Amino acid sequence: MKMFYSRLIIGLLTAIICYSCKTEQAPPQNIGSNAASPVDLVYPQLDTENSRWFFFSSASRPFGMVNLSPDTEVDGAWGSGYRYKVDTIQGFSHIHAWQLSGLSVLPVTISEENSQSIFKDFKSKFSHDNEKVSPGCHSLALEKYGIDVELTSTKRVGFHKYAFPKNKEAAILFNLNGMLGPCENLDGNLIKVDATNLTGELVMAPTHRRPKPVKLFFHIILDKEVADLNKDEETGNYLIGLGNDSDRLLMKVGISYTSAENAKANIDAELSHWDFERIVKESKEEWNNALGRIKISGGKETSQKRFYTDLWHALQGRRVISDYNGAYPDNTGENFRIGQIPLDAAGKPKFNHYNSDSFWGAQWTINTLWGLVYPEIMEDFVQSLLQYQKDGGLVPRGPSGGNYTYVMTGASSTPFIVSAIQKGIITDNLEGIYEALKINHMPGGIMERAGYEHNTSLGGGLKYYIRDGYVPYPIPEGKFGGHQEGAGVTMEYAYQDWTLAQLAKKIGNEEDYNYFMNRSLNYKNVFDTNVGWMRPKDVDGVWKQNFDPYEHQHGFVESNSAQATWFVPHDLSGLANLMGGNEKAVEKLNLQFETAEKLGFTSGNSHALELHPEYRKIPINYGNQPSMQTAFVFNKLERPDLTQFWSRKVVDRAFSGLSPATGYNGDEDQGLMGSLAVLMKIGLFQMNGGTEDNPIYEFGSPIFDKITISLANGKELVINAPGTASDKPYLNAVKINGMVSDQNHISHSNILKGTVLEFTMGSVPTKNSQK
Repeated sequence: MKMFYSRLIIGLLTAIICYSCKTEQAPPQNIGSNAASPVDLVYPQLDTENSRWFFFSSASRPFGMVNLSPDTEVDGAWGSGYRYKVDTIQGFSHIHAWQLSGLSVLPVTISEENSQSIFKDFKSKFSHDNEKVSPGCHSLALEKYGIDVELTSTKRVGFHKYAFPKNKEAAILFNLNGMLGPCENLDGNLIKVDATNLTGELVMAPTHRRPKPVKLFFHIILDKEVADLNKDEETGNYLIGLGNDSDRLLMKVGISYTSAENAKANIDAELSHWDFERIVKESKEEWNNALGRIKISGGKETSQKRFYTDLWHALQGRRVISDYNGAYPDNTGENFRIGQIPLDAAGKPKFNHYNSDSFWGAQWTINTLWGLVYPEIMEDFVQSLLQYQKDGGLVPRGPSGGNYTYVMTGASSTPFIVSAIQKGIITDNLEGIYEALKINHMPGGIMERAGYEHNTSLGGGLKYYIRDGYVPYPIPEGKFGGHQEGAGVTMEYAYQDWTLAQLAKKIGNEEDYNYFMNRSLNYKNVFDTNVGWMRPKDVDGVWKQNFDPYEHQHGFVESNSAQATWFVPHDLSGLANLMGGNEKAVEKLNLQFETAEKLGFTSGNSHALELHPEYRKIPINYGNQPSMQTAFVFNKLERPDLTQFWSRKVVDRAFSGLSPATGYNGDEDQGLMGSLAVLMKIGLFQMNGGTEDNPIYEFGSPIFDKITISLANGKELVINAPGTASDKPYLNAVKINGMVSDQNHISHSNILKGTVLEFTMGSVPTKNSQK
């Protein structure tokens, strides 16, 4: 999504997989009863040479408020956080989230030489040779100080373990002020409560994307007494002295966005003891329980490791902001307030509240994965999005710090919520939810706002879309936000209108159903039959002159016309008719794939390279969201064999391998690319995001011999594809629960009954695979 600038780093490094902070490497074996657990196979360093602030995770639980990990770079949202090739540690931050950062700490030793300079000259070299990383924990050695560091966490509490050198003056530096990733930390304050307790707060300054400040509160408990607390007046940062007899230290750090009291309450609720290894073990178990819902066998060891790394990415990034007791920060109104999640009969919050990047592209990723495998997570997020609407009047498309950000474009949360309803995950108050979603599709709603358009509502061009059936390019009134790309947003609005129409139909609102279905055809108004591509046009209806379908971001959001033309997930048959029929559409798309293959199906190996003179002209880019569905378009054009062929090619080139140098080849927005990779590897996809009644899952080309998905109702979906390999991408025969079938999809309701899919894989397509 959000464009950034970073350098291209080339090279491949050997992957080291460790299953705990003290274990070196997982054995090369399949996942089965006697095999390594899924968490053993996760490789957290994947793509960390191209990292961004919220990308890397180590000492964190699924969606944890705390994401405790080392920072090697701290300047800006892009190219910051844990960058594999940078060999110095600047601190260990507790928050790595969408537009949020905070509470950077660093254990140090004090000597005569550094006592006056420690607040500025504190960075320490480290080596990957002495580093061990696994979901839930991280350990490394700070070479400058001779300190061994181990980190783990609960959902809201960071847990530190330090081993200091003997006979050295031990201390901990708290960098509470200064630039930290996406924002500056201001007004940092630390107070000593008693010999082992401290409390504090800081302010995360506003950013271009998050217009309001966010306050962070924290409470700290040490298992040794604090000797002294010093503040540096120039930097505003703090140093805790521990004396020279503290060769080992444990420290708990609870955080909260509501109060210091709730930060302390989070510690009391989640970490009442000092058993570090117990928390490491519990964290590993939590990750195993989540990752283990999908079991795989067959395939290469590297493929299995990459699969669980992809799945791990699908379960993080979007972070809890509510406290254990359900208190949460509400920044949606004119004044800040502390909200309260409704409690159940046992006095526990009914759901968590979240900080989240946009759901732009989620229709092809987390909609499907969460809706099938993790419905409780999807329900939690839906309830959180609806809580924002109750508080601030709008369902957000990417909230940060309890506030709207207007990230990206359109009403991207509509397909997400409608998909949850169509899958039976959300069943109550459907009329109320419909009315809440409808607001965003009408004047006064979120569709009116372009990316990060905080104070006006003109950049989205909604009035033109409603009046003329398309958003002009450029907007006559001028520039008000990001991504004012008329043709691209027209197509996006049309799809989102279609998804809202499905909910209107479900609740029996025929008038609104017809209205939004009519609007869903607006994509046709930006298709130029003379050139065969989607094409921007101005407010007077004049097509863009000197049109080049490979010109990047001239009327299309983070894409070009060749990529974006296929963004009609709700009416691909209608798009094919505009192109002259299925056969011509197939020929056109197949040629695009053949061309894109020469560049590996991506615009380089990082988001920044989409602006590269050559890479930006690629006709299909699997490094960003706008064209990630294209391999499955062939299914809708009655050529499933080409879906199977090209989806396997994309997996092999774009989503395989283990290296810090590459991984997602672009923009891994908080689980979107990880989810996509998982879905392509298990061979299931939902073109319209699962938003129709009783959604279907289309078949692709699974890369493992057997895939077993544990469903929330206790049933299983088993996919058997024995002998599948890179040279056997085709589904030459299909059986569903033992019965021969000629269909290349299965419904959600049938999956929930418990289903066994049996695929006969082949190296050449047969008539069956071409149906």
